[in-house]
Amino acid sequence: QVQLVESGGGLVQTGGSLRLSCAFSGRTFSSYAMGWFRQAPGKEREFVAAISWSGGRTYYADSVKGRFTISRDNAENTVYLQMNSLKPEDTAVYYCARNPTNDYARVSNYNYWGQGTQVTVSS
Repeated sequence: QVQLVESGGGLVQTGGSLRLSCAFSGRTFSSYAMGWFRQAPGKEREFVAAISWSGGRTYYADSVKGRFTISRDNAENTVYLQMNSLKPEDTAVYYCARNPTNDYARVSNYNYWGQGTQVTVSS
């Protein structure tokens, strides 16, 4: 059974950094692309970043490009999101998810999700 558990969220000041982790349990982690999404109160869930199964390709939303870095460790079944230069508008619940397709930005293309971790950036 596939399970994803995010961690690493918290409260940080503007300009600060956080590193989110997503631990994947179950087989075949290394066979799938993984993504990070976020959802702020009253808003739709939005794409943040994705990484191919090998880690060789990464994709980012324009709003986080140059500030966030996605990576993965297939030996540890974990995907990471390093977030630097955080802004108040980055405040949201962050989710990791598994993607069996080649279309990384659509919520509907992800078939397993974690429970989310809260990130709050104070101004």
